[in-house]
Amino acid sequence: MELLTILNHCYPQPGFVYQQASFGPGKKSIEVKVRARARSAAICSRCHRPAPGYDHQAERRFEFIPILGYLVFLLYCMRRVDCQTCGVVVEEVPWGDGKHQLTKAYMLFLARWARKLSWQETATTFHTSWDKVRDAVEYVVGWGLAHRTLEPIRAIGVDEIQYAKGHKYLTLVYQIDQGFTRLLWVGKERTLESFQGFFTLIGEQLAAQIQFVCSDMWKPYLDVNGEETIMRRKVAGHLFLLASGRRLPRDN
Repeated sequence: MELLTILNHCYPQPGFVYQQASFGPGKKSIEVKVRARARSAAICSRCHRPAPGYDHQAERRFEFIPILGYLVFLLYCMRRVDCQTCGVVVEEVPWGDGKHQLTKAYMLFLARWARKLSWQETATTFHTSWDKVRDAVEYVVGWGLAHRTLEPIRAIGVDEIQYAKGHKYLTLVYQIDQGFTRLLWVGKERTLESFQGFFTLIGEQLAAQIQFVCSDMWKPYLDVNGEETIMRRKVAGHLFLLASGRRLPRDN
């Protein structure tokens, strides 16, 4: 089975064709040439609409997922389009994003491994750099935040971690609804002002739906305004708070 067949099966690119695969200099990498499919319209990278072609740029190299220890690069001459709305801009390609040198598939690949290994171990294992692993994680996190939906939140857990010497902390807020657990927010320091930032993020409507707050943290987090009705119960070593109102715990 040829490499182009595998790529077409596992990673097809609508509007584009894998044209040729060959070894790179010194046979230390594999280079796959990509061309636009005949009569396929280029897409404006700003408004994401089809636009007529304008010219071509020099060939660009996009780093793909390594295969059998070989670095893999997609080679493509980017088109510029003459968009009626945006003017002359570089086209949008499905495997890349902006000026990133890594393909989306490779950034997702590195980010997944970076959850299991340290960033340096990930870079060493896949013969890349720490900076590229960082960029991959940053891209995936950014994409997740942009496409995240904050569905109704009934229960949250609040925790803290120390991230440096000198008693420097981060405040973490998790959604802990039954059958659905995820990290929602990270705030610098463990202050009530920092915690308030989480509720600013989700807005009043979602904040009003929160019924349970679970925390075994620093006491000022548990201080509440007298206008709220609070029921406290010790469950499995944690403190559950059931608030009748929407307002946050804060200093009196």
